[in-house]
Order: sequence, then structure tokens, then C-alpha cells
Amino acid sequence: MNILIIYLVAANLAGLLAMGLDKKRAKEGGWRIPEKTLFLVSFLGGSLGTLLGMYLFHHKTRHWYFVVGMPLILAFHLALAWLMLTFIR
Repeated sequence: MNILIIYLVAANLAGLLAMGLDKKRAKEGGWRIPEKTLFLVSFLGGSLGTLLGMYLFHHKTRHWYFVVGMPLILAFHLALAWLMLTFIR
């Protein structure tokens, strides 16, 4: 269980940092992180961090697929956690 918690903390930090870094690069006109990568980080466990990064850095909030997709991925993760805690003990 400790390994899972460490993984989720790291994945969410990665999501938050990815959004912040991509926003910084967008302002500076530098190399950008592909949107597919941002979604992948979110799907692999960083959904809360990515969603927080969206609104903390005001990044990708005008793209409907981020505004809808990131909360859906987070809802999927929360449902999966609930199922695991409820049925797998």
C-alpha cells in the first residue's frame, strides 16, 4: 500500500509540474509538451495533479477536451479506488 501511495504522489506531482512547465513554455514560445503526453500522465495516475495544474496555471482551460476529459479521468480513478477499497481487501 505504501508503494501505491508513493506512486500516486509522484504521478500527481508529475501532472502538476507538466502543466506548469507547458504553460511556462507556451508563454516563452519554447518546445511544448504534447497534449497526448499530458493526458497520458493524467491517465497513469496524475489526474488530480493535472487538473489542479490546469486551474492553478490557467492552462488548457479553454480546450473543451481538457475541461471535460481531465475531470472524467479523475472520476474514473476515484471510482476505481472505491471499487478496490470496497471489494478487494
